[in-house]
Amino acid sequence: MKKKMPSAPEPINLLQDVHSRMINLPIYFRERVCEECSWSIPTFYRKMRTAMRPGSSNSEKITPNLSNAEREKIIAILDEVFEGFWEYCEKYRRKPAKD
Repeated sequence: MKKKMPSAPEPINLLQDVHSRMINLPIYFRERVCEECSWSIPTFYRKMRTAMRPGSSNSEKITPNLSNAEREKIIAILDEVFEGFWEYCEKYRRKPAKD
């Protein structure tokens, strides 16, 4: 089931509306990735960060590997989230009709 972006109360103005939507984008993205990849929130953050190899210099970092399927799914979710935000903002791009 596809989740929708959480709805906010009626916006006061364009700036408030766009700002509140943008604040929710990372949370919505994280939720979608966790759902599609069957990850917990700690797993999401663990996969995102780089770690230092014990007893090594600062240049030796370990980055958790993502499978090709995970990479493709993450990019698809990214596109979906941004497309949804773009479509939501379409109401502000349209010029009001003149009577």
